[in-house]
Amino acid sequence: MRQVPFHRPAIGPDEEREVIAALRSGWITTGPRTKQFEREFAQYVGARNALAVAHCTGALHLALFAIGIGPGDAVITTPFTFTATAEVMGYLGARPVFVDIEPDTFNIDPDKIEQALNGAGAQDVRAIMPVHFAGQACDMDRILALARKHGVRVIEDAAHAVGSARTLDGRGMTRVGTIGDVSCFSFYATKNITSAEGGMITTEDDALAARIAVASLHGMDRDAWKRYDSSGSWYYEIHDVGFKYNLSDVHSAIGLAQLRRVEELTRRRQAIAARYNAAFAGEPGLQIPIAETGVEHAWHLYVMRLRTEALRIDRNRFIEILRERGVGVSVHCIPLNTMHYYQRRYGYRAGQFPVAEDVYSRCLSLPIFPAMSDEDAAYVIETVRAIARENRR
Repeated sequence: MRQVPFHRPAIGPDEEREVIAALRSGWITTGPRTKQFEREFAQYVGARNALAVAHCTGALHLALFAIGIGPGDAVITTPFTFTATAEVMGYLGARPVFVDIEPDTFNIDPDKIEQALNGAGAQDVRAIMPVHFAGQACDMDRILALARKHGVRVIEDAAHAVGSARTLDGRGMTRVGTIGDVSCFSFYATKNITSAEGGMITTEDDALAARIAVASLHGMDRDAWKRYDSSGSWYYEIHDVGFKYNLSDVHSAIGLAQLRRVEELTRRRQAIAARYNAAFAGEPGLQIPIAETGVEHAWHLYVMRLRTEALRIDRNRFIEILRERGVGVSVHCIPLNTMHYYQRRYGYRAGQFPVAEDVYSRCLSLPIFPAMSDEDAAYVIETVRAIARENRR
């Protein structure tokens, strides 16, 4: 029986050469390769500033810290995301205000954002944090218009969105990374490009970039890393409260090699998604994901829904059979309002966000990664279709 994992990183000779060069250079922590990674990523997305950090969780924390989020503040976001999106608000004494998602894109629903901005407790809202789910950019024109109207900031959770773009009013097709006040990317092992662990913050605001840079390394001078270089000084100053979120040159070396392949890696994901869509579109028990017009979908995830009314099994059993037949599968995402922590700390409860909870009850994520062979993709298609046909009502 063929085995297809949920993910396998696309690591090859280019990444190996970059890492070996970093190790042999004698500089393995934050240094020149990290600065180069920042420059090349900024150029790729078209951003004025890019700052490499240890992970996207740290990026989100730093972004909220930099815009002044603190105790008693609230940030609007979606419950249909990984916990990092909301948990960083608690680091600063703030709280998440969850709103439901769109039933087709699984992105945060601008209508629900507007309701929250006009509802009870709206005076505490200081920011909106949209999540570009699975690699499809949110409706940023509407979100930015709402933010301007209500005087709040926009921090984009772009963990899924390396390679994503969207047509904006007056700007045309625009890459995620230059749209909101701050964008936060992830380079975790499963992401569209990886540095094993790592993240990046982009912003057009020089003052925000400077504050983030200082806060990312204990509140020290932005270029304090140079104190160990012949061009720098041993002296450093502490300017503000800070954290330990710097990215090493070894991680950046992997990221540099991956970034130079980003178009190739994105095209491969898009090709696999197109094959899946074509194969599953006619199956009555399957519902393929929607890619909006005017969006360049990066396909970080391929999240399919089951039409359970057309099947004799539920989502959980469908996953069990897939795994029994050698196909790795996951679920994205478990709504945060159903989690004990968010219920206990913030008073959320199951049933509050019917769209997100319905999607969760029927969705599963299939393997989609550039290292997949055509034979791997064909096996996934064959297996999914066979299970759906064997279990039709």
